[in-house]
Order: sequence, then C-alpha cells, then structure tokens
Amino acid sequence: MMNKNILAGLLLFSINTLAFAQERLQDDAAKYAAGITPADLKKHLVIIASDSLEGRDTGSPGQKKAAEYVSKYYKQYGLQPIATDADGSKSYLQKYKLYKRSWGEVYVKSHGKKYEFNKDFYLNGLLDVPEEISTDLVSVGYGIEDGSYSDYASINVKGQSVIIFDGEPKAPGGKYLLSGNSEKTKWSGPVSWQVKAKLAREKGAKYVFIITDKTGEDLDKEIRQRAVMARRFSAPTLKPVQENPLGTAAFVFSAKRAAEMLGTSVAELMKLKSEIDKSGKPVLENFANTVSLKVGRVSETIDTENVAAFMEGTDKKDEVLVISAHLDHIGISENGEINNGADDDGSGTVSLLELAEAFSKAKAEGKGPRRSILFLNVTGEEKGLFGSEYYAENPLLPLKNTIADLNIDMIGRVDEAHKNDPRYVYLIGSDKLSSKLHEISEEANKKYVNLKLDYTFNDPKDPNRFYYRSDHYNFAKTGVPVIFYFTGVHEDYHRPGDDVEKILFDKQSEIVKLVFHTAWELVNHDERIVVDSHKE
Repeated sequence: MMNKNILAGLLLFSINTLAFAQERLQDDAAKYAAGITPADLKKHLVIIASDSLEGRDTGSPGQKKAAEYVSKYYKQYGLQPIATDADGSKSYLQKYKLYKRSWGEVYVKSHGKKYEFNKDFYLNGLLDVPEEISTDLVSVGYGIEDGSYSDYASINVKGQSVIIFDGEPKAPGGKYLLSGNSEKTKWSGPVSWQVKAKLAREKGAKYVFIITDKTGEDLDKEIRQRAVMARRFSAPTLKPVQENPLGTAAFVFSAKRAAEMLGTSVAELMKLKSEIDKSGKPVLENFANTVSLKVGRVSETIDTENVAAFMEGTDKKDEVLVISAHLDHIGISENGEINNGADDDGSGTVSLLELAEAFSKAKAEGKGPRRSILFLNVTGEEKGLFGSEYYAENPLLPLKNTIADLNIDMIGRVDEAHKNDPRYVYLIGSDKLSSKLHEISEEANKKYVNLKLDYTFNDPKDPNRFYYRSDHYNFAKTGVPVIFYFTGVHEDYHRPGDDVEKILFDKQSEIVKLVFHTAWELVNHDERIVVDSHKE
C-alpha cells in the first residue's frame, strides 16, 4: 500500500499543476485579447461602412464587396474555407438564393388620365393583370346583398367591373339599415372590402373599385400606410414564391377620382349615396364608363451568400463554436441616401475579423483552441434572418456538434437608457438553454472586462422581443445555446445617420474582448456545455 505522505504529495502536485495550467491558460487569453484594439476595429469599419459599398443591401454589389473583404482577411489569418462551390472547389462563400415577387407597373386610365398606384389609389389584396386591359365600369351603390336588400337586384354586372361605396346605408336617424340599430355589420370595417369583392366576383364582375370616405390628409395617410402594408406582397423568401391571385382584390379611390373615372361629379355621387340612405333601399343610377388598367407582378431572384471561415480545433475538434454577425444592411433609401449601417451590423462584422485574428495568432503560437470555431457572417438578416435560417437548414458543420452560437449585432453605440453609462452590453439568451453558458459568460466578464451586463431584453415579457429578432434565434430554435450581444437601438437605427463617425470604438473593443474570453473558455473547457434549460 502506498505511503499516505507520498499519496498526499502526489495529490498536491496534481492540484498545483492543474492550477498552474489554468493560470497559464488565463494568461494566454489575456495576451491575445489585448490584440483586439479600437484602431483595428476602425480600420475595418471605415471600409465596411463606406459609401462605396452603398449600404450593403442583401445581394447587392456592395454586399458582395463586403463578403470579398472579410474573406480576404479570413484567408490572411489562415482560416479554412469549408463551403463547396458548384465546381466542387472549397469556398468561403455559402451561396443561396432569395425569391421575390414585387409590384411592377400598376395603373388605371380613364378619360385620357393615368392614375398612379399608391399615389392616386391603392390596392387591397393581390391581383395580376400583366397586360393592359379595358373594362366597363358601372356603379352599384354599396355593393351589398343581405336579406331583402340587394344592390345587384336590378343590374347584371357579369363581365363588367363595379364601383361601390365603402361602408353600408345608414338612415337619417342614425340607425344602420341592415342591423336596425347603431351596430355596424360585416359590410363595414377594415375587411369589409373582402366581403364586397367576393360578392361582386360571384355576381360575375371582373374587377372591384371602392370609393373610400376618406379625403385630404386622412386619405394621403391611408395610402402611405397601405403602401407599407403592401410590401408583404414583395417580401423575399427562401423558397420560390407561389402566388394565387384569386381576384378578390379591390382598387380604392377617393370620391373625387371615382367621379372623374365615371364622368360625373362628386356632388352627383354623394347625391346617390344620400338617396340610398334616405330611402333605405337600393337606388340605380346610370353612372358608367370604360377604364383601362394594368397590375403587373414581377419575379426576381436575389443571389447572396454567407461567409464561413473555419478554424480547426485540437483534441476536441469535432465540436464547434459558431461566432456570428450579419454582413448586410438596408442599402439605399428611395430618396438616394445611403444607409451605411456602421453599427447595424458593421460593428458585428468587424468584430468577427478581430476575433478571428486574435484566435489565429493564438493558434500560430501553439495555443490554438481545443474545439473548432466557425466565424459566420450571414446575410439576409434585414429581410427576415434568411442567411442564418439557410445555414441552420443547410449546416456546413453538424448542428448536433455545435456547442453554442455567440451572435454580435449592433455593439458600437449607446442607447437612451445608458447615455451616461456607456460601459455596458445587453446580453440576451445566455441562460435560456444552458446555465453553464450563462455562468461562463458571467465569469469571463468578472475576470477580464467588468462591463455592466444588462439583461433587460432577456426578459420574456419585454415587448421588443429582441431574442427573436437576430440571427442567434435560428440556432436557438434547433437547441443550440446562444448569447446575443447588443447595445440597443438608437436614433440612427435603419437611417442614413448610422455612420462610422458615431461608433464608440473604445466601448466596442471591450465588448469584443468579452466575446473573446467567453469563446476562449467555451472552446478550451474540459466538458462541453450542456443544454439544461428551456426558458422562453
């Protein structure tokens, strides 16, 4: 049997050796983190957020220039390309497509005048009329058929188009004709146009025009709002768009424009409306005209790419840490102003370059990570988190081997809540899937950086729901633990004022160091962090 003193000595030696190794590891981490500097971050950001990249809109030449820029540095740092091109060669670019259907040429013509889409009128619903056609336009009152009341009883609209008043008849005493009281029916309200358009189509009408009650600034505001809402019909998708225009759309015009199209006056239109309200029954008036219209829908494919750069680990190389940020921004505004996106997410993009350089220096000096690291610049974030979604569905490395995703999105500015206290960072998601990840993050901050870690937006009750609004979420959905690093929204969010001159590089560099130390511990830890939490 071994002497107790010898056994105790060996145990003490082992503990001291382990402590020494741990101390050396921490010293190494501090050494390589020191290479993350405000000057280097700025050196990269003045390129990434320059006017020459024209706001890096998804799939644009500027976005592709940004992809080339970061790829060049990843290659310089000795990182490996692991995506596969069509010819079978390895590439830093994980290419994918977005599919888009958008409005083309849309107009209505009458009496030699051309009415412009989202200026003179707006469209409710989806319609596709690729070539200009002519159609007879007839007035059918409120366009209602309900019980004994029918605006279609004395007119055949088959093969024609109808123009109808918004809302429903209301007697002079204030009661609605159809309900018999002060309550509106399905023929009034925000979606009543659908009911009316469906009925008109059942009666054989080709197209539906609605005369809105709104005028002046109220109408202008409505048109602007509808134009924004209509963008959902132009939003890109990861899968080819399958549209099904059923013809239940409606052109919405003011009374003035409707009168012009019908060759009458607003006074005559209002007289007809008043007669229906007073009589409590349909009144047929021979307002009719032939109009021409076109509603174009255009198909578009957007070619874009994530940038993926791989650093192989040592004894635990099959496990991988992903560090991500989105490369693109929103491009050029309609008025021609460039949205450079220095903070969103130029700050995250250049942070990945600094992190990659720091880990590369460590590896070059024999201090490379035990686990592998994938530096992932995704695109399509502003369009709907598409790049990270594409990666999650087509991972370059198995998601089951992915230990965590550290995602950086907007860390270069301060928000209103911290204008007098810039040494902070919002952490989102750190405790939602892995308590160990949260613990490692807290310890890294305490040992090395000592920032204020603000968990305001980690609260599931927070109305901003930022946890669901950046690329980490597509990893979290698959069960991969995540941390989202963020410093909040500011007055230049998605505006031309988000420029390099406003970035606080000293502050940003401290946050990047926090990411580095957290990553260093994750990739060198003896045990892989486990998923032991399932918080919202």
